[in-house]
Amino acid sequence: MHPDKTGIERSCEDSERHREKVLPNGDVYVGNFDGLFPHGTGKYIWSDGTLYEGEWEKSKMTGRGRIYWPSGATYEGDICGGFLHGSGTFYGLDGSVYKGSWRMNIQHGMGTKTYPNSGIYEGLWKEGLQEGIGRYTWSNRNTYIGNWKAGKMSGRGVMKWENGDLFDGVWLDGLKHGSGYYKYADGAYYFGTWSRGLKDGRGIFYAAGSKLPKQKFSESVVCNDGAQSLCPASLMSSEGLRNKPLHKKRYSFDGWNTSSYFCRSGRISHRPVSFEGIWNLSDSAGSVLSQDSSLTLSSSSDEGQHKLQHDNVLVYEREYAQGILIMERTRSSDSGVKRKTKWHHKIQRKQPSGPGEAIHKGHKSYYLMLNLQLGIRYTVGKITPVPMREVRSSDFGPRARIQMYFPSKGSQFTPPHHSIDFFWKDYCPMVFRNLREMFKIDAADYMMSICGGDDLKELSSPGKSGSIFYLSQDERFVIKTLRKYELKILLKMLPKYYNHVGIYDNTLITKFFGLHTITIKGVRKVRFVVMGNMFCTGLHIHRRYDLKGSSQGRSTSKHNINENTTLKDLDLSYVFHLERSWRDSLFRQISLDCMFLESQCIIDYSMLLGLHFRAPEHLKALLECQHTLQNSSSSQANNCS
Repeated sequence: MHPDKTGIERSCEDSERHREKVLPNGDVYVGNFDGLFPHGTGKYIWSDGTLYEGEWEKSKMTGRGRIYWPSGATYEGDICGGFLHGSGTFYGLDGSVYKGSWRMNIQHGMGTKTYPNSGIYEGLWKEGLQEGIGRYTWSNRNTYIGNWKAGKMSGRGVMKWENGDLFDGVWLDGLKHGSGYYKYADGAYYFGTWSRGLKDGRGIFYAAGSKLPKQKFSESVVCNDGAQSLCPASLMSSEGLRNKPLHKKRYSFDGWNTSSYFCRSGRISHRPVSFEGIWNLSDSAGSVLSQDSSLTLSSSSDEGQHKLQHDNVLVYEREYAQGILIMERTRSSDSGVKRKTKWHHKIQRKQPSGPGEAIHKGHKSYYLMLNLQLGIRYTVGKITPVPMREVRSSDFGPRARIQMYFPSKGSQFTPPHHSIDFFWKDYCPMVFRNLREMFKIDAADYMMSICGGDDLKELSSPGKSGSIFYLSQDERFVIKTLRKYELKILLKMLPKYYNHVGIYDNTLITKFFGLHTITIKGVRKVRFVVMGNMFCTGLHIHRRYDLKGSSQGRSTSKHNINENTTLKDLDLSYVFHLERSWRDSLFRQISLDCMFLESQCIIDYSMLLGLHFRAPEHLKALLECQHTLQNSSSSQANNCS
């Protein structure tokens, strides 16, 4: 038996274990050792000023500890093998605080982060980003609860604004994208689809007080398409999230089955969709919010049932194109009365008979027309939500384009359609978007005129160049086919053209609104330019002239001349009297436009002139008198017979 160690011996031994060691690189360790290795508790100071205080195991930081960085950031929590790993709290230099799970120095698992702007996120993390189920509360008390991916709201989720508005539906990259419904603070609802944050496609709007299907909010957590929905109470602890059972449930009330519609992917289909009887409030992420009184959808009953008395308030079936309301019809909200009206355009358009042949199914240009309409609808819809900005040099040229393949069955980016597969190119989309704004062309008006469901018209007599001309049904826009060299010339002159029309508001040069190419694989490639039609006016055009300032071959055969005949220089036999200021302005603008065309080495151009004849008042009275006498004579002759 060895005698017990004296106090002096034990003190010497503890001193040996707890000592300071300075490393060659300037780092310092003060603490316990096991042999030559730090082990137990100790403090490590790096040469740059970083400090760790906590537990060690075999020379590695392992256990509970604190880290202080020179920047002011600190961490307190679990550490394993020198990494932040386990649970811990990180205080950032910017004032942010993260408290939750870590894996290899990265937030991973359940955690809560408070941001410098006072926003708070509670939920799941993956590789340092919000992913899974989570709640974010903004400083203004707006709240989102739902699915996240790569740090953005993606998947099923509910957003409630402080003013009482609420959206329940599908999100993508932080924007509403897919099917869902929007509840307004006044009690109105809109059920429909969204694309990149904007209403897109058909939907139903219920005004405040309209009758909705009766529904109860479920106390259970709902899953759709395998995506977890969120019970807010489970966010209060990681145990609640791990142990809370997830139930998959479908609901159907009053014959409204929504699961088949709401669970579709985020891709938007532009095919007509009937919203009658397919929406159900209960099959929604909102049902999982019933445990959180701040996010409940029911405002009229403690039991969560809507009780609305006004059965005869109208509801509206609407169609949007990239956030712009283009069509609407009304119907009664009473489920027993299916009073409907025809769809009517929100943008009034005149429907003249005019020249040209309407392109119906079976026409040689029918599928070409469908492809053109689909491409313009897609690209204008894509570029319209982009904020206005000044064009850059990179916005011009043949490489500044949007290219897309449109298979008839649809794709991740394009809707299904009833035409043949085709490739689409939209040249200089930002430039032409700005030109349309410059020329006061509304995006919805533009799409409705060309793509609003009416057929285009093909002019029966194409020009000498072999180009084919198409007219929109309201005749506001002319679409002309181009040869390859013509497209190249237009792209080359586009920067100078953009500057010219931007400087001179009264330019007489043709207004260009879009430049596109359609390629049908193995068949053909067709290039188009969309232009304004100067003869689309409220006045009746009695004579049309194409003037080149030349007499060589500049006359038209006098046979079969009508209002649609384009006459030439030698056919013009009128003298025009203008106020001197008008004449000077007109000649100045003609000179400026000709100088621009000359600078672009363009010599083959002409000026279109339209004439409207306005009869003098005394001539009108004489014609009316003659018409009355003719009617009277005809009536007497009939009586005599």
